[in-house]
Amino acid sequence: MSDAARWRRLAVALAVSAAAAALPAAPAGTAGSVFDTGPRPLALEQATNEKLASKVDAVFARWTSASPGCAVGVSVDAKTVLQRAYGMADLEHDAPNTPETIFEAGSVSKQFTAAAVLLLARDGKLSLDDPVRKHVPELPDYGAPVTVRMMLQHTSGLRDWGSVATIGGWPRGTRAYAHSHVLDIVRRQESLNFEPGTRWSYSNTGYNLAAMIVSRVAETAFAEFTRRRIFEPLGMARSSWRDDFTRVVKGRALAYSDRGGHYVTDMPFENAHGNGGLLTTVGDLLAWNANFTAPRVGDAEFVRLLQESGQFNDGRAHDYALGLFIGRYKGLPMVSHGGSTAGYRAFVARFPEQRLSVAVLCNAGNAEAEPSGLAVADLYLGDRARAPAALRPAAIPPERLDVLAGLYRNVSTGAPMTVARDREILRVDGNEAFVPTSAFRFIALDGIRSLEFDDRTATLDAGHGTVDSFERVPVAKPTAAQLGECAGVYVSEEAEVVMLAVVVGSELRLMRRPDVAMRLKPLYADAFEAPLGTILFRRDASGRVSGFSLMQDRVWDLRFTRRAGLEQVR
Repeated sequence: MSDAARWRRLAVALAVSAAAAALPAAPAGTAGSVFDTGPRPLALEQATNEKLASKVDAVFARWTSASPGCAVGVSVDAKTVLQRAYGMADLEHDAPNTPETIFEAGSVSKQFTAAAVLLLARDGKLSLDDPVRKHVPELPDYGAPVTVRMMLQHTSGLRDWGSVATIGGWPRGTRAYAHSHVLDIVRRQESLNFEPGTRWSYSNTGYNLAAMIVSRVAETAFAEFTRRRIFEPLGMARSSWRDDFTRVVKGRALAYSDRGGHYVTDMPFENAHGNGGLLTTVGDLLAWNANFTAPRVGDAEFVRLLQESGQFNDGRAHDYALGLFIGRYKGLPMVSHGGSTAGYRAFVARFPEQRLSVAVLCNAGNAEAEPSGLAVADLYLGDRARAPAALRPAAIPPERLDVLAGLYRNVSTGAPMTVARDREILRVDGNEAFVPTSAFRFIALDGIRSLEFDDRTATLDAGHGTVDSFERVPVAKPTAAQLGECAGVYVSEEAEVVMLAVVVGSELRLMRRPDVAMRLKPLYADAFEAPLGTILFRRDASGRVSGFSLMQDRVWDLRFTRRAGLEQVR
């Protein structure tokens, strides 16, 4: 999930929770400031829980016998207080979802993969600071070592293999990818997104490699190791891995996506796992969360390490631990992760001071598992969770906002950023809202990210310890002759793909196959917006176009080399 998508979901959650009326009041004397973080465990009476259950039903009211749906579980002080299910597990056979229905948990799975690695580290079989190549020698030598810890905390710089596969024309879901395919893609990558340990970029690659490391070090299948060391000790009897997508799984919900107002099946037909692929129930996820309070798998130090926020090489902290986001929600500490695979959606959150856990699993691609889970958390937290005061824009003259609007390019990567005025605020890339606190500084609605301006530059603090510098650039209006300079055949050995750039009328198009033609929208000089990402044509010392770089959220600077002659694509 991209950062932008994650914050959009959080904004939706705030709107959903605001609509939940008559929330239970906190016990007398517990009210505090917005930043009051003292432990305030929940004390839930049976009558109160029954009232809350009906409000939970309202959160999931859209899911009916004519749609897929969700299951939700809530625990307080490690005791399950609610399990509900909505909608259908199988629309063809009219099988409803139940609290025991098995769903796929998407990236919620990552914390279990990280836990497996950490168990081996606690056994003395490996170290989180081992170079990955010690266990996976197939990984190229990039000079600076990539460590196991960096992979688990998304600071490795490893490109996301699924994104590379998409660039090559075979996105996940079009081929039955296995770990052998992941390794094949990884070994072809000639460079990283960034120097290991210096930046943060979400990458599934590290977690597939982590699952492979567990198998190699433990000398047993990853699925068997996790069953024996995690699932069985915690009583997670309905949890397993989708390591063979053809396996029959009794009680599993089919996944669906909305296509033009009707549902179609959308299953993850791949065997690669560790990044995702956990098959589980809301009850099993609550049992896992209870382990953080009273460890049965590992010990107190084990669960502490799982939740320890990471650091960059220079000591700066970020908010990702080992498969878990460590953050705050309405002033309260929250440990959480979301997930999305094919038509499955998932979200698990734990509020350690209140000893509250919420798990949501859905089999609809248009389900908002995270906002729904946070809306349920709001019901149980009551006024312990207090939304920060609404950001009020500073009085900035409209002409000042107009001056700041425009096109910017990332100084490091070349990625574009569009800033536009929307009344008294600024929107970044057509969506994210930033509220002015002064004529030079703006804060996002999440209260975390910020945008600051200088004369011709902008600095974006995008969270996760990532701060990028941007410079203003003029919007390009290339002539037909200038577009023609970019026409040619381009090859990427890393993505195993050949692309043809051609001029059609007044526009440049990029063809991956004769039936796949992508229109390129000019951004700034030699840079174009494409469905695959940002295309930046590169020139040699003589000024001739010699290739281009393709940039995405999880793949930076994937190089294509220009080859002479159209015969190369035949």
